[in-house]
Amino acid sequence: MKSITPAEAHATSGAFILDVREPEELVQARVEGTHHIPLGSLVERLDEVPRDRTVYVMCAVGGRSARATQYLEQQGVDAVNIDGGIAEWHRAGLPVTVGGAA
Repeated sequence: MKSITPAEAHATSGAFILDVREPEELVQARVEGTHHIPLGSLVERLDEVPRDRTVYVMCAVGGRSARATQYLEQQGVDAVNIDGGIAEWHRAGLPVTVGGAA
C-alpha cells in the first residue's frame, strides 16, 4: 500500500482527497475541498470514486483510511493512504476547518 504525508498530499496540485470518516467527525474538523464517503458506505458508493486519477485517502488517524486504500487498490483504483489522517494534518499546521456544518 502506498502512503504519503499530509504535507505531501496538501502540496499535490488538484489532489482528490477522500475522507472516510463519519459525518459527525466532519463537523468537529475537516479539510475543505475533500470528498466524503464514510468507510461503511464505500462499497456501495464506489462509483463516486474516480478511476482516472490518484485518490488520496484520509480518516482521523490513519487506520480506516489504510483499510479503504487497500480496498480501493483491490478495485483497481490508484489509491494512496494519508499517514496520520486529519490529526497529523492538523499537527503539521496545514489548514483545517474546526466546528460548524460540514
